[in-house]
Order: sequence, then C-alpha cells, then structure tokens
Amino acid sequence: MIRVVLVDDQELVRAGLRLILSPHDDLAIAGEASDGRAGLAAARAHRPDVVLMDIRMPVLDGVEATRQLLADPEPPRVLALTTFEDDEVLWGAIEAGAAGFVLKDAPAADLVGAIRVTARGGSWLDPRVAGRVLDAVRRRATRPLASLDALTERERDVLGLIASGANNAEIAGALHLSERTVKGHVSAIFLKLGVRDRAAAIIHAYDAGVTPRRDT
Repeated sequence: MIRVVLVDDQELVRAGLRLILSPHDDLAIAGEASDGRAGLAAARAHRPDVVLMDIRMPVLDGVEATRQLLADPEPPRVLALTTFEDDEVLWGAIEAGAAGFVLKDAPAADLVGAIRVTARGGSWLDPRVAGRVLDAVRRRATRPLASLDALTERERDVLGLIASGANNAEIAGALHLSERTVKGHVSAIFLKLGVRDRAAAIIHAYDAGVTPRRDT
C-alpha cells in the first residue's frame, strides 16, 4: 500500500485527486492540507510514502515546504504538482529535492504512474515541462550542463533506466547486475554530471536526448 498526503490550497483540486486515487487498491490517502505549513505537519504526522505538493500556496510555498520536509530524517518522496505556467519555480523545486513533477491537467493514468514510480524510488518528469525545466536550468547555471561523454557505456544504460523511472532494484534486474553494482554506477553518474539526485540526472538525460519510457 502506497500512502499519499495531498497538499494543495484548492479544495476542488484535492477533491479531484481523491477521485482519481480512490479506485486504486494500492493507493491510500493518508492526509490532506491546504498550505505548505499544514502540509509539513500532515506529512510528519502521517508519515506517507509520497507527498503530492502544490508549488504555489499561501503561508508556506511548496518549494520551501519541500526543502524543510526533505531535511527530516527518513522523509517521504515529494512529487510536485504544478501548472504549465510555473516554469520559473520548477528548478527551485528540483533543488529542494522534489522527485519530479506532474502537471495538474495530466491524465489520471500519468498521475497514478507518477506516484507509483516515485514511491518505489524513481523520479518522474512530465515530458511537457521537460523543456521548460531545461530552460530554467540553463538560465541559472554558471556553466554549461555536463556532457554525457564522460559516462561509460554501462553508465549510459543505467542513466537511461533512471530516466524511465526505474529504481536500483529494477535497474539491477534489467541489466543483470547486483544492486550494489548499480548503486556504484549511480554514484559515478551523479559525480560525473555534477548532480545530487535522480531528478537532476533526468534533466541531463533530457538535455542529451534521452527520454523516459512511460511503461509503468
């Protein structure tokens, strides 16, 4: 069972999310909140697997709420809820540690898939915002995005699977490797690309033309 906390200041949005998630036996809504500060309290009280976090909210915005929540020991995964116009804060959410983005008008199947992917340790980046995230990264970057040329062939294979949303166990199974070996490859990829998490690695994969499969 994947436990989810919904954090959005619009009751209508939360009602829609409940309607989408309730038919799925593997998903359970553990709590709700209407602003970032209340979202922090709900997540800490209910200890969900995934928090669906709106970006723009009163009292405390989703970026800062994500940053504070992920500073906790054993935090949940955070999936940022956004609109297509929110590109100015997309990279801020990635920097704060969000596992990815899902658009509020995404198909129900994509939302469910995004939750499942992030719950098992993967990352999700809606293809419709990928270009805008890259633009935000380039505007903020003090140097060009790292090239994938430094990666070995095996590391490229691993990055491609990261971009598909696979976690380490799934990558190990797909490539017939041990999880320990996969962890080593992931660490090497992060070091060579100068990133700290899977979501940022996916951005580099997009920049190099590697796009994730949505086969969950």
